[in-house]
Amino acid sequence: MGQILQQIFILIGVSIFGFLGTMHLIYTFVGNKFHARDPKVILAMKQTSPVISSQTTVWKAWKRFNASHSLGAMLLPAVYIPITINHMTIIEQSLWLTLLPILVGASYMLLAKRYWFKIPLIGISISTLCFVGAAIIGNV
Repeated sequence: MGQILQQIFILIGVSIFGFLGTMHLIYTFVGNKFHARDPKVILAMKQTSPVISSQTTVWKAWKRFNASHSLGAMLLPAVYIPITINHMTIIEQSLWLTLLPILVGASYMLLAKRYWFKIPLIGISISTLCFVGAAIIGNV
C-alpha cells in the first residue's frame, strides 16, 4: 500500500508541474496573457536588443525564455511519469531520484514567491508537498 501511495503522490506532483508548464507554453504563444499591459512596452521590447547580443530583440528573447521555461517544467513529468508507473523501484532505490523533485519544486517555489504570482506558487507548493510526502512514505 505504501508504494502505491508514494506513486500517487509523485504522479500528482509531476502532473501539476506538467499542467503548469503546458499552460505556460500555450500562454507564451497564444493570446496575450504574458504581454505587458502597456502597448508602448511591447513596442519598445520589439525595437530593442539586449546588451548580450544585437542578433535578437528583447521581445524575441522574452518569448524564447518563456518557452524554454515551460519546457523545463514539462521535463519533470516527462521523465517521472513513465519511471513512476513502470519502474518505481528505480526511484525507491535512488536517493537522488527521490530528492530531485523536492529540490526542483523548492527552487520553483522560491522563484514563484519572489517573482511570480499566486497561482503558480500554490500549484508548485502543492506539487512539492506531494514530493515530500512521497519521500517520507519511501522512508527517506
